[in-house]
Amino acid sequence: MTRLVLVGPPGAGKGTQAVALSERLSVPHISTGDLFRAHVGEQTPLGKEAKRYLDSGELVPDSVTNEMVRERLAESDVKAGFLLDGFPRNTKQAEVLGQILSESDNSLDAVIQLKVAEDVLVQRLMSRGRSDDTEEVIRRRQQIYLSETAPLLEYYADILITVDGVGGVDEVSARVLAALRERT
Repeated sequence: MTRLVLVGPPGAGKGTQAVALSERLSVPHISTGDLFRAHVGEQTPLGKEAKRYLDSGELVPDSVTNEMVRERLAESDVKAGFLLDGFPRNTKQAEVLGQILSESDNSLDAVIQLKVAEDVLVQRLMSRGRSDDTEEVIRRRQQIYLSETAPLLEYYADILITVDGVGGVDEVSARVLAALRERT
């Protein structure tokens, strides 16, 4: 069983690693961004609620995100495991995830933190060339991540695996897989 959460600041390569690792581990990659897009696109009740917040530029409330994740984790393809990307974002969501998993007598196997120096992250994000990716905005996002996620890393301290997130996709994936093997 492989139940993993992938955390890291914006620009750390979580999405890229999540895709690569889910293939190698043969578990579904569950991204909150993908869940939002699917629910909004299908105009589900949760999608309509999420869209109201997204359209106004606000964060989708935990209650909506939690319910989307709860529904997704109830699907049959996650029985053998999953890789969560973008959830949980804070300790309240982590508590909900713990409750969801315990209802089926499960728990997380590991939380993988991709560690990348802030200057490297800023460089990566600025090179994407998005108009909203100014250095000031990028550094602000990094600070928000640190303030929201630091307590999460402490919450998961007993199952946290920190991996250097700098390098090629295969190189970083190999580090993550090696760290997971050492753990088991």
